[in-house]
Amino acid sequence: MALPPSTLGIRHIALFTGDLAKAEAFYCGLLGYQVEWRPDPDNLYLTMNGQDNLALHKGAPGKETRLDHFGIMLRKAGDVDAWYEHVKPHAVKAPKTHRDGARSFYAKDPDGNSLQFISHPSITDK
Repeated sequence: MALPPSTLGIRHIALFTGDLAKAEAFYCGLLGYQVEWRPDPDNLYLTMNGQDNLALHKGAPGKETRLDHFGIMLRKAGDVDAWYEHVKPHAVKAPKTHRDGARSFYAKDPDGNSLQFISHPSITDK
């Protein structure tokens, strides 16, 4: 079986955080990430000079935080659709285009981990 177009690797991680403000201060203030998009008070998307995409999602305070999903970066929106066809039995939903122009879909690995196959123009159009 032939593989769809090659990926750009894992350049997107999404984390739940108990305190979004502290997480922003840590990643932006200490590590040098920049705010890319703040769609609402419970979600924040950071970038490292346009090369990575780190999503922070507000979780329950005091609860253990965990990985929400990781993203496999694809070059263009059409590659998302090709990968969807390739992994369709493992896909959770069909591909969609998001408000920020990214196109993606989610799939599960055998252990139930969520993978997001994503083309993100602010990263892939460089």
